[in-house]
Amino acid sequence: MKFANMKYERLEFEATNEKLKALLLQFKEAKTAAEAFSIYKEVDTFSQHIDSMIMLAYIRNSLDMNDKFYSDEKDYLDELEPKLNEVVKEFQAAFIKTPFRKDFEAAWGTLIFDKAKMELKTFKPEIVADLQEENRLVTEYDKLIASAEIEFDGKTLTLAQLTPYHEDTDRSVRDASMRARAEWFMGHSARLDSLFDELVKLRTKIAKTLGYENYIELGYYRMERLSYDREMVGKFREGVLNFIVDIVKRLKAEQAERIGVDTLKVFDDPFEYPDGNAKPMGTAEDIFAHGQKMYHELSADTAEFIDFMLENDLFDVLTRPGKMSGGYCATISNYKAPFIFANFNGTSGDIDVLTHEAGHAFAAYLARDLYPSILREYTFESAEVHSMSMEFFTWPWMKGFFGGQTEKYCYSHLAGALNFIPYGTMVDDFQHQIYANPELSPAERNALWLKLEGKYRPYLDLAGFPFYGEGRRWQAQAHIYGMPFYYIDYCLAQTMALYFWAAAQKDHASAWEKYCHFTKLAGTKTFIGLLTASGLPTPFEPETLKTIADTAVDWLNSVKK
Repeated sequence: MKFANMKYERLEFEATNEKLKALLLQFKEAKTAAEAFSIYKEVDTFSQHIDSMIMLAYIRNSLDMNDKFYSDEKDYLDELEPKLNEVVKEFQAAFIKTPFRKDFEAAWGTLIFDKAKMELKTFKPEIVADLQEENRLVTEYDKLIASAEIEFDGKTLTLAQLTPYHEDTDRSVRDASMRARAEWFMGHSARLDSLFDELVKLRTKIAKTLGYENYIELGYYRMERLSYDREMVGKFREGVLNFIVDIVKRLKAEQAERIGVDTLKVFDDPFEYPDGNAKPMGTAEDIFAHGQKMYHELSADTAEFIDFMLENDLFDVLTRPGKMSGGYCATISNYKAPFIFANFNGTSGDIDVLTHEAGHAFAAYLARDLYPSILREYTFESAEVHSMSMEFFTWPWMKGFFGGQTEKYCYSHLAGALNFIPYGTMVDDFQHQIYANPELSPAERNALWLKLEGKYRPYLDLAGFPFYGEGRRWQAQAHIYGMPFYYIDYCLAQTMALYFWAAAQKDHASAWEKYCHFTKLAGTKTFIGLLTASGLPTPFEPETLKTIADTAVDWLNSVKK
């Protein structure tokens, strides 16, 4: 079914809650394993319907945040979800205690019970109002960012539309465009400070109500981390400092020399070549035409997938006023349909949409028939392995997007993957320190970010530049407001994506086969369980970081810059 024809209907609280309660009672009273399995199937089907309605409202709201109907529905669902949580958690508790647990484990494994136990650690009825308020604050942040209108170059631009100017060959244009961006954020700094302050205090309150010392432990449970803990993440951050930061510092020094500047200012950072960064050729239609060809040639599975996406209008990529910033992939369970949201801006990032977000969508497509639906729900860092690795597996087709600039694009892409890891790790370090010290003032938070910039990105000259020089860059990172502790998932996944890239340089077919094996396992195992089952190393081993960094540097050194 085409996206426009997917039917949305409001989930009325009373009716939805009553149906869930009735199913819960039936499950508790099941007399046989067969009866318990049958009722579970009803619960699973109804849960997918609930999720689909929430997702449709979210997508349509993000497509136009000025659309009153879906804006109101999003606000309504922000309040509904926490209220429904009580009966959902009651079902999870009943599921754990079912006398037919051995039958369920024999059919589906033990992981679904481990997930249910972890979910129960994130909720009590007393926090419903706080969860509603958390949703409201995050939605307010999204709406604020989406509302940005910046006067530049004689035009009124969104943040996405301003982005190409940050890569202009004229340094004065880069400087001016970045200052225009900074000025918009500075003009809203008071509300950005107060929003985050409210979120930190609220999340800390929720954590304490649930019996935790601070939000960090709760944050890990919310992120469903069953196979690693904060100590392992801390060791990963140490590995980044030991093996990646100096490499990136050298790459950035080479970039500064290449573009002819003494020090790399914040407005120089996105600009990599004196004649301009690699840009995709043609229109959005041209990009999608080659993208379809690319996925037809990559494999039979990707051919079937891309045809399904295009035939059902499951992409919305053109930027426009009122559209939410950023990009994402979501899945509408009722239709077994992934949906890709993005904001094309004429940079190489447009191609990343067709590789990164399509990597997410491809994984969802491969998992669409797994039952129960919880087995389709891979962990967050696994999801990012799907997407970031797809970026590299599609390298052989980049010439169709970039023509004579292909080598330039590949160099920037690989160097950018290394560059990203310290930044993403810095975001994680920042959040650990923020939630360990929730009483920090806005000024102290900015000072902390500025200190971490010097630790993880020492090559960047921020002095005297508004917004960035004051340590406010983090306010433009939506994940910090909306999904605490998510960002390290990108770094773990980038490490594994670089592993797949290195393997593909030797044997593309073999690496692709291993990637598909990893991806098709979906949510049947923990993150480390997936890696082990696929014959892959883990990113927590120092040797993994060192190996991928050395291999990438060797390739970068071999390429004409």
